[in-house]
Amino acid sequence: MKSSDPLLAAWRRTVARAKDLPAIFNTRGEVVRKFSEIEERARDFETKMEMFNAGSVIAIQIGNHEDWPSILIACLRGRLVVLPLEQSISDQQRDAALDVCRARAVVSVVTSGNSPGLFRLRTADATADWGGHPPSLLKLTSGTTAAPRAIRFRSEQLLADCSQICDTMGISDVDLNFGVIAISHSYGFSNLLTPLIARGVPMVLSQDRMPRAVLVDLALSNATVFPGMPVFYQAFCQMENVPTLRNLRLCISAGAPLAIGVVRQFWQKFKLPIHSFYGASECGGICYDRDATNEDEGFVGQPMNCVDIEMVDPEASASQIRVRSPAVGDGYFPESDQAKLGGGLFVPDDLLNKTANGLRIVGRTSDMINVAGKKVNPAEVEAQLLRFSGVRQAIVFGSPAAAGVLRNEEVAACVVAAPGISEAELLEFCRRKLSTWQAPKRVFIVDAVPVNERGKISRRELARRFAIGGDRSPLR
Repeated sequence: MKSSDPLLAAWRRTVARAKDLPAIFNTRGEVVRKFSEIEERARDFETKMEMFNAGSVIAIQIGNHEDWPSILIACLRGRLVVLPLEQSISDQQRDAALDVCRARAVVSVVTSGNSPGLFRLRTADATADWGGHPPSLLKLTSGTTAAPRAIRFRSEQLLADCSQICDTMGISDVDLNFGVIAISHSYGFSNLLTPLIARGVPMVLSQDRMPRAVLVDLALSNATVFPGMPVFYQAFCQMENVPTLRNLRLCISAGAPLAIGVVRQFWQKFKLPIHSFYGASECGGICYDRDATNEDEGFVGQPMNCVDIEMVDPEASASQIRVRSPAVGDGYFPESDQAKLGGGLFVPDDLLNKTANGLRIVGRTSDMINVAGKKVNPAEVEAQLLRFSGVRQAIVFGSPAAAGVLRNEEVAACVVAAPGISEAELLEFCRRKLSTWQAPKRVFIVDAVPVNERGKISRRELARRFAIGGDRSPLR
């Protein structure tokens, strides 16, 4: 009896059609897996996982390993629940995630270059009660607190997200994806792994995240699609003696806002547009800039195929949105939050506004800065800083007010600017146009705004690192 799992059904069609074709390449152009070999490896992993009952959670922490598709397929056949874990998380974060998600085993690579091994955990035999809709995947997220929680997804929703991405972006099995973003993260899972399984889109797997290596491998691999992040595009623009990207036809940027200045520099250097992609772990893809011709900061395009967006407060200049699509997850685990996620509906924390061409992200509800009871939207201050000639990037955040100042928070900013621009000039420029309580008290001029490995900028981390009451020494 064949499984009714929709992802497995899509995989059967893929492997029947493309079994002898290359599925995964390394950056040297060598074929490391054909589609038929992915299936063979999946059968091997199935045998190893027969000891686990349906509904058991299996954590996978193997980086961008060529066995990822095989392990996922094996787990789907055993009706096991996959929990992807990034390699870079700390042992404490890892242990907390395994505990919260009640994982029964971990698939990991002990030594670089080795095949993944299955390691059972000393946990209770009882699995979670999944109710009428057992998940196929748990996506880990920190939520509003430091405690980990997960998002429940069934195969139907994972396949829907894959279809929305491929159909909206025009990605097919004649393409070659370049896989440097982490498969364990929602972006990589949906743009690399499920298109291979469900649509037969082959990929190059890269282990080296150094920007120069990524660019060289991107050129040598003849990849046609690059799902990237702003941190890569910005680094590419700053390099000298760059290779020609002859085969690359589609550049995608997600994970963090993409500065218009970077878009322009990338076009000048490589003659390729960058398409902004906006999504969330809870619902997959939300918006996509199909034409890649917009000049507005924060522009993310129009809703993706089969995605419906509604403004929560249509009269406001900036509002949260309600996202409805077949790809929205079933809810959070272990504790639900039905007002935010559930019943095919997700409400992100982002603040957006509508333009004639699509949607722009202008901030987050959690980013609002409280200055003596007045709310400051960081996007308004960032827009003013970016009007100063020579300012290439500006990130505004709330810093705890200095001792003795009864203002809750003070406005501060990190700015990437041309040589010769001073903090005093920027502060005066802001004071001329912004209200007293909106204008920054400090502007830290840096060579690059710090980001995490996903390319995301954390305002909370910037507030800790560049506290107004702390070190006032130059940062470059």
